[in-house]
Amino acid sequence: MNLYHIISELEKVDEDVHERLNYISRRSVFNTIGKKVSALAIPTLVATSLNKAYAATPVAMDVLNFALTLEYLDSEYFTKGINTANLIPGSDRPVFTQVAKHENEHVAFIKATLGNKAIPKPTFDFTGKGLFPDVFTNYKTFAMVGHAFEDHGVRAYKGQAGNLMAAEDKPILEAALRIHSVEARHTAGIRYLINIRNLVEETEPWITLNEGTPAGIYTGEDNTMQGGVETSGLAGRSKERASEAFDEPLSREAVLANASRFIAT
Repeated sequence: MNLYHIISELEKVDEDVHERLNYISRRSVFNTIGKKVSALAIPTLVATSLNKAYAATPVAMDVLNFALTLEYLDSEYFTKGINTANLIPGSDRPVFTQVAKHENEHVAFIKATLGNKAIPKPTFDFTGKGLFPDVFTNYKTFAMVGHAFEDHGVRAYKGQAGNLMAAEDKPILEAALRIHSVEARHTAGIRYLINIRNLVEETEPWITLNEGTPAGIYTGEDNTMQGGVETSGLAGRSKERASEAFDEPLSREAVLANASRFIAT
């Protein structure tokens, strides 16, 4: 996170940014950070400061709580996975450990931004109400469900970008877009491990048509109509290859329906 860049960008749209941030200069902000908090605490500190300085819109608050539900899901899933003995092969642990750290940071950032408006963490059932009974005893199942969660997150953030743009809440939109791209890197990294471990035959780092489990997470990924142009057939591309070239957003209703399978009743 480039903190100087954040303050500089705020200066462009708000000449009173330093007055909002407790009447302190940019230099004193970072002197304070350097003396009093660790590097891991900086994203939360900045999120808290922005929350106090800029009252986010109700729409943004709603979108953030929606995102927080998914981040809670991912954070607990990957944290539990790396803490489960004999589940993840030693050489693969660094990837999942880093994913867990990122997801924990996302939760901390969103909760700090929401303040007392943050919703509590639900109780999760990572078996998907029995669909994946061996999720924490079988590495193949764990990896496959993990990449599905990350694919889901990418589509969910993409689906809410329009709402944040309409709300004209630029800082929150930018934060969401930064998380969105990291979720995409997570799923690419996990898919790579699935491929080199030959956990699933012919696994590729992109989504083909609407193939994947749980099926609801991939609904609509077989779309090949982009900007009013049918992309299958262009340059001799098949429908399968055309679908791989574009990722589709997922509606809030569809995301919540998918997530509900993993929330204990």
